Amino acid sequence: MQKVQNIVIGFGKGGKTLAKFLAQRGEEVLVVERSPQMYGGTCINIACLPSKRLITEAARGTDFAAAIQGKIQMVNQLRDKNYHMLADEKTVTVLDGIAHFTGNHTIAVKTASGLKEFEGERIFINTGATPNIPTIPGLKDSQNLLTSTTAMELPKLPKKLVIVGAGYIGLEFAAMFASFGAHVTMLDHHATFLAREDDDVATMVAENLQKLGVEIKMDVALKKVQDQDQQTILTYEENNHEQTITADKVLVAAGRHPVTEKLGLENTDIQLASDGAIKVDSHLHTTVPNVWAIGDVKGGPQFTYISLDDFRIIKSELYGDGTRQTTNRGVVPTSVFIEPPLSQVGLTEKQAQVAGKHYELFKMPVAAIPKAKVLKDQRGMLKMLVDRDTKTIIGATIYAPESHEIINMVALAMRAQLPYMMLRDQIYTHPTISEAFNDLLKNPVN
Repeated sequence: MQKVQNIVIGFGKGGKTLAKFLAQRGEEVLVVERSPQMYGGTCINIACLPSKRLITEAARGTDFAAAIQGKIQMVNQLRDKNYHMLADEKTVTVLDGIAHFTGNHTIAVKTASGLKEFEGERIFINTGATPNIPTIPGLKDSQNLLTSTTAMELPKLPKKLVIVGAGYIGLEFAAMFASFGAHVTMLDHHATFLAREDDDVATMVAENLQKLGVEIKMDVALKKVQDQDQQTILTYEENNHEQTITADKVLVAAGRHPVTEKLGLENTDIQLASDGAIKVDSHLHTTVPNVWAIGDVKGGPQFTYISLDDFRIIKSELYGDGTRQTTNRGVVPTSVFIEPPLSQVGLTEKQAQVAGKHYELFKMPVAAIPKAKVLKDQRGMLKMLVDRDTKTIIGATIYAPESHEIINMVALAMRAQLPYMMLRDQIYTHPTISEAFNDLLKNPVN
């Protein structure tokens, strides 16, 4: 058995950044990755970057097949760059294989050349998450089943696409495929569309998707899936009536769950939460000393920038003052890359009401922004909530062009606890979406 100073299981964002950092300190690092197609992690290979590339290409009117080829070239370049980022470090070994724990600090890795065993002084679990497939008769075995991964590998555009799930991932794919020219139908068992968002925002998003040609069916129960010739028939219940719909492809967008199966955690004292995520404390320690969990595998928000911040927490503990924790991350902005993008940070108005917050609401339509006219996209709205007493921002929802950029400005103001007047009175370049804060924050509507 070979002893190693640091073992990182999984080539994801947090793990690879940590491995690079440790290597530059001269420390020995073993990085185990089960697939050479995943060097660099989920984000660059099968999630954030390829999906946003395709969304951008769809908005530009690019042919689907050409867009897929461009996506493949981009991913190949990024994957190669990420591999060499670690493999070219003198103290890093990248090992292709499937790792499983044989003890609290020991792993066995199944490789093409046989089983290799290691003992790690420190071990970092960074195995990510994988799509959920609901247990609906016929769904898992359908020849036309797609996940968020395989949907971006199609050689040609499906004419009829059914998406199971109307959450954020489903929305992005619905808008993208509809923009490419597919007829898209979304089926979701929840009664309310985008229930976490404010009703006025959710209604506007739904209307814009419908104008794009997306059909949204909420409060339906998918009963069975059956292949017939080259197509798939989905049977669902709506308003107590059984309905059917035929699709060329069926994309399941029902969330993702942590990858802990076959990791051999039963051979350790590492504990799992009820949702299958690895239990961690605020410093990302598992229930075994000197074993950490990073990124999606530990549960919580599944974003690559959260995984990156996980690295910062571990770096702070190992070689800093240890003050950085999950409990003091501050507000975390999010964006859904539909057209226009929907971005949010802090509380929605609905959440503020439930929490009993005393707030001022600022609201304006995107159509009032000069830059929106330049972009020829005047859809959407901006909403901001301000604490009545402290005058600090407690939340913002921006459904507007370029919202994925300016939401970071709002998050920074919230983290710094700046009074909202700082955004209102800022001198902005023109024409920009961000200058809308000058007018948005003049007068509250409540």
